[in-house]
Amino acid sequence: MVGKYKVITLCGSTRFKDEFIEAQKKLTLEGNIVISVGLFGHCGDTEVWDGMDEGTLSKTKEMLDDMHKRKIDMADEIYVINKDGYIGESTKSEIEYARLNNKAVHYLVDKNFI
Repeated sequence: MVGKYKVITLCGSTRFKDEFIEAQKKLTLEGNIVISVGLFGHCGDTEVWDGMDEGTLSKTKEMLDDMHKRKIDMADEIYVINKDGYIGESTKSEIEYARLNNKAVHYLVDKNFI
């Protein structure tokens, strides 16, 4: 917590840009400090994939993945944008990282109904 405000990091596939923006707005209006992604690689921010080949990560993608784990470190909890129940490999690793670091994990779509 930062003062009286809970800090929440958004996690999920960057293909769900609209859902990220809506969750950020909703959680902010509820009185939370929200940390989000810096780029939407699946929605036009091609810098994420700079020089990326099949089976390899670009240096930018590696940096962004590491930075997102640091964002989780700063948070009290994470909020997973799992539209239609979708959780990709990067998001799975973020959920696991959050749990290993005793962060609460909440979901856009209740995972019990997926």
